[in-house]
Amino acid sequence: MHIGVLGGGQLSRMMALAGYPLGLQFTVLDPSPAVCASQVAEHVQADYTDQAALDDLAQRCDVITWDFENVPAESVAYLEAKCPVYPAREALALGQDRWHEKSLFRELNIATPKFAMVDTRPDLLAALDDIGLPAVLKTRRMGYDGKGQVVLRTQEDLEPAWQQLGGQALILEQFVSFDFECSVIGVRSRKGEVAFYPIARNRHHRGVLSISAVPARLPEALSQQAQAWLQELLERFDYVGVLTLELFVRGSELLVNEMAPRVHNSGHWSQNGAVTSQFENHLRAVAGLPLGSCDARGASIMLNWIGEMPKVQAFMSIPGLHWHDYGKSARPGRKVGHANLVADDLAQLRERAQALQPLVTAEQWLHIQECLGAEV
Repeated sequence: MHIGVLGGGQLSRMMALAGYPLGLQFTVLDPSPAVCASQVAEHVQADYTDQAALDDLAQRCDVITWDFENVPAESVAYLEAKCPVYPAREALALGQDRWHEKSLFRELNIATPKFAMVDTRPDLLAALDDIGLPAVLKTRRMGYDGKGQVVLRTQEDLEPAWQQLGGQALILEQFVSFDFECSVIGVRSRKGEVAFYPIARNRHHRGVLSISAVPARLPEALSQQAQAWLQELLERFDYVGVLTLELFVRGSELLVNEMAPRVHNSGHWSQNGAVTSQFENHLRAVAGLPLGSCDARGASIMLNWIGEMPKVQAFMSIPGLHWHDYGKSARPGRKVGHANLVADDLAQLRERAQALQPLVTAEQWLHIQECLGAEV
């Protein structure tokens, strides 16, 4: 079977690497002349709205998916008339607009921070009267990894924020003083089979994921709530593939931040720490194959490498350490790779993680301690 992927980044690359053992072939469509997925898959360089290129992709492939949520929904609609495309276009379109996304959550009684639409300065002032400070002003579309958003802490922050983001559709959201962040990842097959990965505990730095750890050390009642919300969304969209919900934990309360209709950074631990990785399960789902087990093999922690790759030699002597280099050139703020550290259980993972301390920054070591617990 031939799989087409809209987008040629690291997620597409890791899908291809997971799919080749299943006998799958891959072609990616991406406007960039140099994408890391091209090292492991055929690359069609064209804009996502290029109908001739979309026709070519549909002719080559048996099914098409995507690796990031800013693919134009109109392009997906065009392809759907020519070739099976998964996941659901509705999920992609809703996920591209924070207002529509949060409104759906509200409709389904999925708890979120307070939010309000902002198109004008009077809208912003009215929203602040309702939501209060601190708050986060965000673009409704195209923001990711902390981009397109500004935290408002005092009245003095309003003017600079408006100068930066005004003139486009915005949303104001309540700033959540959370205890920690987590994510729930689920997968649904063409036949409606659903499976969930263990909840991951996450730590971000400047809006970009730094660490994910499993188990999340989350109360069982909250884990069940997160899975129930995700199940409702999977059914609502008649979804096929991997879907992720990012959440805030505040005391005994869960709040959903956003969803990602694709494989997700916080699921990279599953490559080495789960029976079936999120990448393989996404491919199984869209290809019409039975799902694999999402069970964890033990305990895992994923470390994101941002900007440039560390020296691999220093890490290779750590038991249970698995290296993932995306083949990208170094650039500030760019995700260039990650490492997964796995162990039989949390106690052993904490012990193995001690070897990371001299190899990572002081800040990332603090993130590791937070995610694994004070015993590290």
